[in-house]
Amino acid sequence: MTDLPVFGVLGGGLIGMSWASLFLAHGAEVIVVDPRPETATELAAFLSDAWPNLRALGLTETETWGPVDVSSDVSALADAEFIQENAPDRIAVKQELVAELEKHVGPDVIIASSTSSLKASDIQAGAQHPERILVAHPMNPPHMVPMVELVAGQATAPDVVDRAEAIYRALNRVPIRVKKEVAGHLANRLTSALYREAVHVVAEGIADVEDIDKAIAYGPGMRWALMGPHLLYHLGGGAGGYRHYLEHLGPTQEVRWGELGQSALTPELQEDLIAGVERELAGQDRDTLVHRRDAALVALAGIKRDHGL
Repeated sequence: MTDLPVFGVLGGGLIGMSWASLFLAHGAEVIVVDPRPETATELAAFLSDAWPNLRALGLTETETWGPVDVSSDVSALADAEFIQENAPDRIAVKQELVAELEKHVGPDVIIASSTSSLKASDIQAGAQHPERILVAHPMNPPHMVPMVELVAGQATAPDVVDRAEAIYRALNRVPIRVKKEVAGHLANRLTSALYREAVHVVAEGIADVEDIDKAIAYGPGMRWALMGPHLLYHLGGGAGGYRHYLEHLGPTQEVRWGELGQSALTPELQEDLIAGVERELAGQDRDTLVHRRDAALVALAGIKRDHGL
């Protein structure tokens, strides 16, 4: 698209490179800023791997990507019209970067943070133009997984959220709005709830890491890739739908909720978790795991599209 803004990607790590590849796939101008001297080389390698998947997803028709500016100086973002910030998830770092950004970018330039847990209101603290700052958190990798959750801070202007949503929709993302600021936003709170129990089950000796992963990957995870929990339980209610499910099976859910647990991530438990993953990896080619995951995500996107899901 030619009407997309000039994107500034602040932070060229894994998430930043993924965002940059998505922006480039749509023909946008992209400026990447990262202090590491190897950023340009890493980005080129990332794009080489990502481009076939972007083509398969229908996000680009070009054989290769256009030019991308890579710099270690935040001032290089002076011409950016939309900033996707991907710095480490530490509030002091975010606030310092916002202060530096505001020396170089115009007051109307949106600053969208990819933070996985911090609140926009905290990132805004001390900013000259806090109204243009919001959270726009993706799921990794953002060029493959379309959800972006938008969270406004106390000072975020409503039109900034509207503008950001329009831009992400133009990038073929699926933006959702989180109505209240909470740590972890929405998607990570849901995944954290599951992960907490997955860790607790190992700690209590109920199941091994390998079987827990199988239980999700070959059980509810297959359904979750197609629909969310509320809609799935609506189907589980049969002809009576969600109301029937809640009336007849809601009480059993509450019983299970009461038995869920939480275990401290002690060094010993961490070693048990890591050992379980190592056993899983021993049975497959770990060097191709990312590529196989991405190929499956491409196929899944096609299945969801073909079936209206």
